[in-house]
Amino acid sequence: MGTPLPGSPAYRQPLPPGFEPPTSGKAIGSLISGLFFFFLPASIVAVILGHLSLSDIRKSAGRLKGQGIATAGLVLGYMGIAAIPFILIIAAIAMPNLIRSRMAANESSAVGVLRIYNTAAQGYATMCADQGFPSAAANLGPGAGDCSHANLVKNELANARSIKEGYVFIYQARDTDNSGRVTSYAVSADPVSPGVTGTKHFYTDETTVIRFATNAGADSGSSPLE
Repeated sequence: MGTPLPGSPAYRQPLPPGFEPPTSGKAIGSLISGLFFFFLPASIVAVILGHLSLSDIRKSAGRLKGQGIATAGLVLGYMGIAAIPFILIIAAIAMPNLIRSRMAANESSAVGVLRIYNTAAQGYATMCADQGFPSAAANLGPGAGDCSHANLVKNELANARSIKEGYVFIYQARDTDNSGRVTSYAVSADPVSPGVTGTKHFYTDETTVIRFATNAGADSGSSPLE
């Protein structure tokens, strides 16, 4: 076969003396993406760019370099893809433990919040003897320190329905005597997402005993915490 003519598809202009071919940008992109192989999208990008850059380098007839860089990106990319099953297995083992640990922490926090409510309500009844226990959670919240806003709990717990650490808390005034004094109250604490943010439901009242149930909302007949 003869020498390809200028302008034909097979023709490649001779490289000038001392020509230093540039490194393929796709090869560099492949390597950079490969360095983040622990992220699946980065691994896929590394493999795609690696193959594209090797193809470009082969077709360039010496006008592009970076084959080693592209190969390294490919290796890292395939490592990331190969590691996916192991990552999924580890995640499947670790996630339930993490969820249980988080639920336990939320439940412990909920009990602590109920103790705060009890302390605040008892303190309010002492400070505002003519009114008894607070008629609403707002009476315990920040303010002037009087019976309207006793400044005994933070604002996050001074709502009709307060949410904290995966639990929703509801304070309710219960019985009143002949003079209108509130003589009993109840505070419930239920997980926002049962089985996800917590499994136990809690309850307390003017007795300050904290009770719990696991299948439904707790009440005055539920088991007390030890």
